[in-house]
Amino acid sequence: MKRILCFGDSNTWGLIAGTNRRYEYNERWTGRLQKAFNREEVQIIEEGLCGRTTVTEDTYRVGRAGSKLLPVLLESHSPLDLVVLMLGTNDCKYAYNPTAESIGDGIEVLLKQIRNYSKDCKILLISPIELGNDIGRFDKEFNDYSIEVSKGLPKVYQKIADKYEIDYLKASDYANPSDADREHLDEEGHKNLAKAITDKVREIIFPQKTLLDNYSSAAYFQRNSA
Repeated sequence: MKRILCFGDSNTWGLIAGTNRRYEYNERWTGRLQKAFNREEVQIIEEGLCGRTTVTEDTYRVGRAGSKLLPVLLESHSPLDLVVLMLGTNDCKYAYNPTAESIGDGIEVLLKQIRNYSKDCKILLISPIELGNDIGRFDKEFNDYSIEVSKGLPKVYQKIADKYEIDYLKASDYANPSDADREHLDEEGHKNLAKAITDKVREIIFPQKTLLDNYSSAAYFQRNSA
């Protein structure tokens, strides 16, 4: 059995934009990921929390600093084969005075915690979707500066992934924030992101099978294009 921990914020929890409600399990990307692997021995463990940051405490909500809880979750859900890490959106709140680089520093803290837990556990680092224009009208904890910081995260995360020699995915290549709040995935976003994550996870945990499938597909295309 392959065990995969998905550690993130409200876009992992599945918050429906503009509400306090949650998408159904089969609608959010984690549930779609589980369904994609139903024929294999894979268990998806959801650990999303609204307002979660990398390392910064929230003055008004308890337990939002990811670094405080991740070591506990790594131990409680052990053994783990892969951790999918998608955080950074909430770190963009202007009250935290963030930069893309300072958020990257927080990501590195989390990566070191995972490595300290296990040198063999694989990691997929995902830079979150970009915040949408005029987000301050929907969530006053963000402003135009927050948007610019969020746009700088992919470049920083890619460098970190290269440094730690881990897999990386840019969520904004596959999904945009909902028009309802400029911050959260809509159902189509969950669907598209789930497909991208599924393909990446399959490469990571079943590398030989992925190579065989790619070879078979290429051979089929060559035969039928002759």
